Amino acid sequence: MATQGLREPGGEAVSAARTVPAPAAGSAQPTVRRLIVYTLLFALVVVAAIGLSGLMGRLLGAGTVVVGGDVAGLARSLAFTLIGGPMAGALWWFVWRRLEDPMERQSVGWGLYLTIMYAVALITAATWLLGALASVAGGEWQGWQLSLSNGLVWAGVLAWHRWMLRHPRKSPLLMPDVPTVLGAFFGLVIGVGGTVTAMATLLDTAIRGFTVSASVGEPWWRSVLQSLVWAAGGGAIWWWHWIHEAGRRLKTGFADVGLVVVGILGAIILALGGIGTVLFVLLRLAFDRTDPVSELLEPLGAAMAAGAVGSLVWAYHRAVSLGRAAATLQAAKLVTSGVALAAAATGIGVVVNSVLSIAATPLAGSGTRALLLGGISALAVGGPLWWLTWKPGVPPEPTELGRRGRRVYLIAVFGLSAVVAVITLLVIGYRVFEFVLGEVSGGSLVDRTRAPLGLLVATGLAAGYHFGVWRHDRALTAAAAPARKRTVGKVILVTAGDPEPLARVAADVTGASVTVWIKADAGSSDATEGAADELPDRLARALDGVAADRVLVVTGPGSRVEVIPLAPA
Repeated sequence: MATQGLREPGGEAVSAARTVPAPAAGSAQPTVRRLIVYTLLFALVVVAAIGLSGLMGRLLGAGTVVVGGDVAGLARSLAFTLIGGPMAGALWWFVWRRLEDPMERQSVGWGLYLTIMYAVALITAATWLLGALASVAGGEWQGWQLSLSNGLVWAGVLAWHRWMLRHPRKSPLLMPDVPTVLGAFFGLVIGVGGTVTAMATLLDTAIRGFTVSASVGEPWWRSVLQSLVWAAGGGAIWWWHWIHEAGRRLKTGFADVGLVVVGILGAIILALGGIGTVLFVLLRLAFDRTDPVSELLEPLGAAMAAGAVGSLVWAYHRAVSLGRAAATLQAAKLVTSGVALAAAATGIGVVVNSVLSIAATPLAGSGTRALLLGGISALAVGGPLWWLTWKPGVPPEPTELGRRGRRVYLIAVFGLSAVVAVITLLVIGYRVFEFVLGEVSGGSLVDRTRAPLGLLVATGLAAGYHFGVWRHDRALTAAAAPARKRTVGKVILVTAGDPEPLARVAADVTGASVTVWIKADAGSSDATEGAADELPDRLARALDGVAADRVLVVTGPGSRVEVIPLAPA
């Protein structure tokens, strides 16, 4: 800030010196600077890697001319390498030196840059290297040098950023474990995809014989070998991050989300899809032989592979989730129940659709019969799994009733089902009025409405059931909650931490309305983690038996709770 002007004894004014203030702690200038610097660094690293991989691809191409006719490509590679590379190195050195400052190390920009760059480098390097190895394994020699050069360059970028992630003094303090989780589940997806493809080819060859591969003109084992390369590469990436880097021991929120979404949700979708298709093929072989057997057996190998691999992945990650928090266990249960419910509801809708078609046209063709068998397959796979997971005949545990996940799940299923049911009802009304008022010939009213009617039945059942469960849970929660005794007119809560649990406890104990005042130092709570966990219990004990028109509650420092009854206003 500027100092006031001074006057010399003679009365002449002397210019005052100005002091420029340092940026405030919450200033946006460092955030904007980091955003620009890390975005530019990311772009320069990508540009340099593209240029270097292009040059290496030309050098590895044995027996080819370096320049040839692609002068523009060579010029681009040289410019990216010789200009973008030094610029990336200079900017990185500038960033690396500033990381001596703890504020830079704990910034979001540094952690986000390393996370994104690590993920991009891992995905790119693995894709190119495994693609080159698969090409060589399959006898496809054309273009493998370019794939190898790209993979080697991006592997170098990956190793460089992994070194920064593990640096003892300059590694990011925010999101340090996110790259490990991303790498583990990326490897899992690649490994599962390669394994399913290899098993599908083997099973398809064993089921349908060697004639299919021979007719294409290449040995059947070549595609199996290429798929095994991807499976082995994905398995190695998964093992490195999940086992070697101890990703399985991470119990952060992001790790739990990845476990539930990829390891359980993705696996159960793969398993149910495969098992349902296997059942559908078997039912068609037993009751619908209108198509040739070779066509009926065509999806069987891939379905068996998907069902087997998906079931194994799901069983493994379900066992891993048993050691996680209660919220993660509940999320795993809810996603499994949701997928099974979707499969069962789809089966019900398809069955209703096909039954109406058969009732309207007794001489229905093979298409309607196959539709009916498909609906039965989906219902037979999804229904039992939903019953075993959700357990509709078993009352929920009291602790489960109070969790937010169950309430959100019930409301989401009811809401989505109700929206779809309303839209379907509108479609049915439109079809009915179109049939009555129009002069369109061909097709009965049942044929026009059987598909939306099947969807309406399925979504209506889902919406009605989950709405009833939600109301039943609310009734059980209200019955289990003790009656509130209004001993206090109003509670004024002063705290520096999270006020929600404290306000809820104060309202439950006193039955009064709660007004929350946040301390000026609310940015850093004065309660440690253990003390913060004790505050709700200490507050409940402190308010027990207090009777006053108004009560002032002050928490902190630590687990200290002070209750001050106030005189009437």
